[in-house]
Amino acid sequence: MKLNPKNGIDLLLFGMKQKDVITLYGSPDKQFEDEDKNIIFLYNQHKFRLTFYEDEDFKLGYIISSNPNLTLLEHSIIGKNVKEIKTILPFKSWEEESFDSTENHFNESNWLTLQSEFDEIIRVEIGAIINNNDEFEWKFKK
Repeated sequence: MKLNPKNGIDLLLFGMKQKDVITLYGSPDKQFEDEDKNIIFLYNQHKFRLTFYEDEDFKLGYIISSNPNLTLLEHSIIGKNVKEIKTILPFKSWEEESFDSTENHFNESNWLTLQSEFDEIIRVEIGAIINNNDEFEWKFKK
């Protein structure tokens, strides 16, 4: 399962609507609304948490995954040492933030977060890119 920086994961592209995702993956295992009135889809088998932004006409804008088959630039990442993965990736600017036993490693240019615990990547978060005009760069065109 390929993580495509700035675009999405697997067949998911930023800018898809809920119906587009359902066409590809079927109905979510769980669906709910968060405190910002965004719609969240959970897919257990794929280990996806998808956020459709209310203020962007419910377009897919954020993906969280802990799928063990996830690859980033041909590298498996879940369960791998975060320091080693960061050294082999071409992304060189990382902000780090600690929360108890977990750490977030954020690369702003790709809106990518590698979350680690005990130095191993446990999940990945990727968001749609916002351009210099403060607008989302939607990748899904229909």
